[in-house]
Amino acid sequence: MCKSLKSLLNTIKLNNIRENIFRGNSLDLGLPQVFGGQIIAQALYAARQTVSEDRYAHSLHAYFLRPGDCKKPLDYEVEILRDGMSFSNRRVIAVQDDQPIFQLMTSFQSPETGLEHNAVMPQTTTPEQLSNENELMKNIAHLLPSNLAKIAIKERPIEIRPVTPVNPFKGKKMPPFNYFWFKANGNVTDDLNLHHYLLSYVSDMYFLPTTLQPHGLGFLQPGIQIASIDHSIHFHRPFTMNEWLLYAIETPIASSARGFVRGQIFTQNGILVASTNQEGLIRLY
Repeated sequence: MCKSLKSLLNTIKLNNIRENIFRGNSLDLGLPQVFGGQIIAQALYAARQTVSEDRYAHSLHAYFLRPGDCKKPLDYEVEILRDGMSFSNRRVIAVQDDQPIFQLMTSFQSPETGLEHNAVMPQTTTPEQLSNENELMKNIAHLLPSNLAKIAIKERPIEIRPVTPVNPFKGKKMPPFNYFWFKANGNVTDDLNLHHYLLSYVSDMYFLPTTLQPHGLGFLQPGIQIASIDHSIHFHRPFTMNEWLLYAIETPIASSARGFVRGQIFTQNGILVASTNQEGLIRLY
């Protein structure tokens, strides 16, 4: 396991400071606020600690209330809503400086069998034919301030290989969809919970910026403000982050200073393992 992946997993793992209250810190990704995927993963971790071991997350719905400061600790307060025969429901509030900055509702289920069908995976370039994010960032690192450039070219915990690379500083008009392959940058143990946390983390990457593609804009261009408002994930089937997964993202609409995206995550052999949705703020000034 590479150093950056180990650091991410250690960051997701929170300290239990009181009953149903957990505390953690943040990774500095060079952003003005805490990365949303990290907060989702940490909140899911906190909820999972209060659920019996035979139940696994099948859905989560989150709201981003305020930007978080990556230099300060975050407290996650878990409320136990229900433990039924098959399902457990939890609410998690992330608090910083005595203010709620994030809310998560999540549900866990004991494994069951039932009806099955599966969406068709888009046909696209295989990951073996693509360059990874690190190689691509090195080509544009000179456009960044020196402190951000160092972060941009650092080893990543998740290896990402975009099918169609996008320059965040200089957008161009593109269709309203985006594909990229991803997997853990190292071997992760078989605990399905760990794979849920890591997928939650990566599910917020390049997601909302897809809404800018039909307009020929890059998310780091001057005069653009984008921020996540809400985010949801449904976990459909077990999967492993040790193998390539395809994130197929589309944006059906932008309106009222908001953009909407939805995603499907497939294994290489076309099994749909998770679905995502997000709405975010998009302002031009």
